[in-house]
Amino acid sequence: MTAPTPRRAVLVAALAVATAATAASVPGGGARAAGHPTPRAGGRTVDNRFWYAHRHWAAGTHHGTTAVDGARPGLRMTSAVGRTEYADPHTGRRATWEYATWTSPVHLSAVPATEAIASWNADTPAGTWIRIELRGTYTDATTTPWYTLARWASGETDIRRTSVDGQTDGRSTVWTDTLAVDAPAAGGGLRIAAWQLRLTLHRRPGATAGPTVWLAGAMASAVPDRFTVPASTPSGTARELAVPRYSQEVHAGRYPEYDNGGEAWCSPTSSQMVVEFWGGRVGADALAWVDRGYSDPQVCHAARSTYDAAYKGCGNWPFNAAYAATYRGLAGVVTRLASLTDLETLIAAGIPVITSQSFRQEELTGAGYGTAGHLMTVVGFTAAGDVIANDPNSPDNPSVRRVYRRREWENIWLRTKRAGTGGKTASGSGGVCYLYAPARPTPAQIAALRSVGVL
Repeated sequence: MTAPTPRRAVLVAALAVATAATAASVPGGGARAAGHPTPRAGGRTVDNRFWYAHRHWAAGTHHGTTAVDGARPGLRMTSAVGRTEYADPHTGRRATWEYATWTSPVHLSAVPATEAIASWNADTPAGTWIRIELRGTYTDATTTPWYTLARWASGETDIRRTSVDGQTDGRSTVWTDTLAVDAPAAGGGLRIAAWQLRLTLHRRPGATAGPTVWLAGAMASAVPDRFTVPASTPSGTARELAVPRYSQEVHAGRYPEYDNGGEAWCSPTSSQMVVEFWGGRVGADALAWVDRGYSDPQVCHAARSTYDAAYKGCGNWPFNAAYAATYRGLAGVVTRLASLTDLETLIAAGIPVITSQSFRQEELTGAGYGTAGHLMTVVGFTAAGDVIANDPNSPDNPSVRRVYRRREWENIWLRTKRAGTGGKTASGSGGVCYLYAPARPTPAQIAALRSVGVL
């Protein structure tokens, strides 16, 4: 019922804010162990920057790539600038690939950050894949290496989709899907002041087509350490979105090669619910491998399509967002939100939200379980402000709909620290969520996404 979480342990530290003067020294040529500093003046703790428009792609540095316009602008290969051999550590296969690169402009973060999590949306036909890298500039003007955050393809025929855990320069470390400053309270409160992405697009030698990237970017954050969070005021408006309901538990024991089967499929099960809410459907060909006796085979497909071969699980946050975006017209990113007010804003605009939380059984009335890390989908609010969630940790599909007490749910989602078993301090996600929405949102959806800081 839970997503694997040891990599997301929070470093408990009292952290200071980097000065604006230090941040201004970032060079222009050129960003789940995590620390959480005190918020900057004004309280902002999260900064999002995503590239998705034609002008965004044109602004970067191209080596064999070009910005393409149209209904959904993106980045494509025009010519190979070199060849590389990749030895897949998960299959043992070695192959030669042509490649081209795009490097984003340097983004000066509005939040001197302790963490950065990338997101990308791409089409990778057979014979193609992409590599996503991030380089940060610290508040002392030095830089990190180019960290590989993913080698990614939507399928499995060419490479195994994988994160690259444990990369470090002694000051920051990659923990599966998250780049985190190791000890942000030390050395004057080291932070990531700026960052940039590098995308490497690969294809088979001699091929004329390659991958297309529609969106790429990152969320940088500096969420304060806290066991409890301030209570928000309910909007007083009841609304519930008609999101399909799927239980992960009905898949227990199925395909254990993908994160031990359905017992651990909270993330892909939640993703599939929201994909289908937006009209996404898995084709019959893509489901041909699933045992015909299994119910909801699309959930098995989602688990296989989000599986991270290095992490050995389906809970890699950006891999889930990237999976959602393989469906026509759908975009997905990973971010953090600041409050249940933000969630109410999105629900009012018709956007369900997949959230990450951890808690002991007694901390969430009606859940009936405790978890070190679990994904569920917020689909609405009652008039009293309580949270209506599609919780995949349910015995069957009809029982997936739950109503959780607002104050309890708010705290378990937004906190960064909690009392674990045996009196030990454990981690909380600090408001992490997946946002899946149309790549061409309505004016109301644009307003809501801007309001919560995503656009």
